[in-house]
Amino acid sequence: MFFRRSKKNKIHTAPPSKTLEDKKKKETQKNIDPTVQEINQVLKNDLDFVQRDLKFIGKHQAVIMYLSTLVNKDTINKDIIKPLMNFEPNKEDVIKDSPNILLNQVIYNAEGQTVTQIDQIIDGILRGKAVLLIDGMKEALLFAVEEVDKRSVDQPDGEQVIRGPRDGFIEHLQTNISLLRSRLPTPDLRLENMEIGEMTKSKVVVGYIDGTTNQELVDEVKRRLQQIDTDKILDTGYIEQYIQDNPRSPFPQIVFTERPDRAVGNLVEGRVVIMMDGSPLALVCPATLNQFYHTPEDYNERALMSSFVRIIRFLALNFSLYFPSLYVAILAFHPELIPAQFAVAVTSGRSGVPFPVFLEVLLMEIAMEVLREATVRMPQQVGGAISIVGVLVIGQAAVEAGFVSPITVVIIALSTIGSFATPAYNAAVAFRLLRFPLIILAGSLGLLGLAVGAMFIINHMLSLRSFGVPYLSPVAPTDWQGFKDSIFRSPLKWLKKRPEELHTHNTKRLSEKNNIKKKNVLGPKENRGNEDG
Repeated sequence: MFFRRSKKNKIHTAPPSKTLEDKKKKETQKNIDPTVQEINQVLKNDLDFVQRDLKFIGKHQAVIMYLSTLVNKDTINKDIIKPLMNFEPNKEDVIKDSPNILLNQVIYNAEGQTVTQIDQIIDGILRGKAVLLIDGMKEALLFAVEEVDKRSVDQPDGEQVIRGPRDGFIEHLQTNISLLRSRLPTPDLRLENMEIGEMTKSKVVVGYIDGTTNQELVDEVKRRLQQIDTDKILDTGYIEQYIQDNPRSPFPQIVFTERPDRAVGNLVEGRVVIMMDGSPLALVCPATLNQFYHTPEDYNERALMSSFVRIIRFLALNFSLYFPSLYVAILAFHPELIPAQFAVAVTSGRSGVPFPVFLEVLLMEIAMEVLREATVRMPQQVGGAISIVGVLVIGQAAVEAGFVSPITVVIIALSTIGSFATPAYNAAVAFRLLRFPLIILAGSLGLLGLAVGAMFIINHMLSLRSFGVPYLSPVAPTDWQGFKDSIFRSPLKWLKKRPEELHTHNTKRLSEKNNIKKKNVLGPKENRGNEDG
């Protein structure tokens, strides 16, 4: 069952567009001059606004208007202007009788519609459509001729794989939808459109599989999206912050992905995908902790290899979170736990360091975060050079100057490398953030403080929900079927059911009849025909 958030967000109504509000009650007329004047009042001073006056059959006046930066001019010339110029004189009565005849028999453009509200005309022009006004016809004709420059489909930089598809989402919504459709040619795929943002009017699409995805989940996602009332939505990251269950939690509660194959996989599982025009990142909800250290490549490799890699990622995640604070707690409060053969090396390495171990580790963690941020924000050509200089030169100089001990540099380096093993960037940032309070607790109370911090983290994750789904599923609550695809990954033929926490209408993922029988057709004759089920 999917639950709504207990605390309702206060909705602050964004101010509507005054320009369109003024035009909302005004309608087009048979005389096109007043309509043209109303549109010019809004768009005439814009650099890319184009108004083309036409005359066909020698006497009928027409005007076509559009924004040149948003349209395909060749389409306008071939599909709209050329048919009008070749209009047969014996059909001129259709202009007064029915604009639909003009749409269906004269104009070549496949996506045309009639409108009578001036605010709809202006809104259409701003969205990349061309409007055609004909003297003597009350209705205006809007044509879909939009064409926006977009980058080519390429491999996503943030989710690279060795074995798997190489295409990724881009900023163009229609291209992203086509990438989904090509992988999921089922009539049950539903893609529902809505607009969010008073000024940006961002196109948002909610995708799910009808008959599989729980309808309560779909309704809850749409309800939260409809409650967003703001003037701008520039990326799906804005949407994520508005619809997540607990905005104060450091842990991400919604997965984002640039990979169409991962989005399709989650749709088939029974989740909901949210895409936005202008963003290459699709949101997947609900999310559990498991999803943040899983990758699409896990399902392309054999189960044994995938399970091994998942265990490595999980251990690296916990290592990066707890190891620096464990090092601080042992050296500051419990040095007797250090084995005798390592005690001399640790003590001699720290001789001459002016800072206590707690402050030393904290300063090194801050320096590492600054270096990481500088590497990300710098241009790609110099970012790698900065990271090498920072790690090798600055680290070595700090050790030789006696500001930090060599063992501390090793500990911080290992924990940083461990955080890189987490595939999801937002989850890795959350665990990096939690290292600081754990170091402070370990430096204040020793192992007791570390244990208290770990208990708080686990308790917080137990209380988290993502659209009603427990964050630690399938561990808590326990789902033995879900354990087959958690830290370990069982063979695909064992994964017969969809995740139980999603409460899908169709729970079967693999048919019981899907038992492939294998024969040794190229072996010795006496062994041929033996079946290996």
